[in-house]
Amino acid sequence: MTLFAGRYAGRSAIVTGGASGLGKAVAARIVAEGGTVALWDLDAEALGAAQAETGASFVVALDVADAAAVAQAASDSVAALGKIDVLVCSAGITGATVPVHEFPIDSWLRVIDINVNGLFYCNRAVVPHLLANGYGRIVNVSSVAGKEGNPNASAYSASKAAVIGFTKSLGKELAGKGVIANAITPATFESPILAQLPQSQVDYMRSKIPMGRLGEIEESAAMICFMASEECSFTTASTFDTSGGRTTF
Repeated sequence: MTLFAGRYAGRSAIVTGGASGLGKAVAARIVAEGGTVALWDLDAEALGAAQAETGASFVVALDVADAAAVAQAASDSVAALGKIDVLVCSAGITGATVPVHEFPIDSWLRVIDINVNGLFYCNRAVVPHLLANGYGRIVNVSSVAGKEGNPNASAYSASKAAVIGFTKSLGKELAGKGVIANAITPATFESPILAQLPQSQVDYMRSKIPMGRLGEIEESAAMICFMASEECSFTTASTFDTSGGRTTF
């Protein structure tokens, strides 16, 4: 992994889903490159370990599907870090792995509540702070499933398609205001979220990747850290692909 010393000097970020997986990797890299980070995650116990591991300055245990809790966390994070320049929305769940006609309604609602509503709440709460700065970078984590759809993963696929559409709309709203918003669409990569899936589903998703392997967390973290930096200055309302050739649009 190549680090860019000082790339985030003077910058502060919120990373949701920051206690594990991609969120934790992104947070660690931002800190290593000179930034300060607030980690948000549902898993209060894992947050303590993640803070020690990443060097994050502040942690918040919350459910992103709770709009009031998100608004409070945004205010608390600004107070703790002094300002917010970057939002990386990495929190998400997969839901059930079954055909649509068998999909549990409670699982559908929970996926939409976290992956779509929760992401909206986070963006809604943080954008005013970015606009007040006159600078900001937003990275919303979607998936190739949002572009292509995965069988037996209708809630996840629908939620990640919503993330893409939402981010395109937001990016256009903020264009010209110093705030850039993009989505990333990774293919399946090695992460704790795979534990939510049967091996048959993981095998299917691997078979769709032309490179013949799953991605690595560090590969998507590197892309996100470019997207969340000052270097990403003329691309907004768009998607960045880390899919091993699975998607090319």
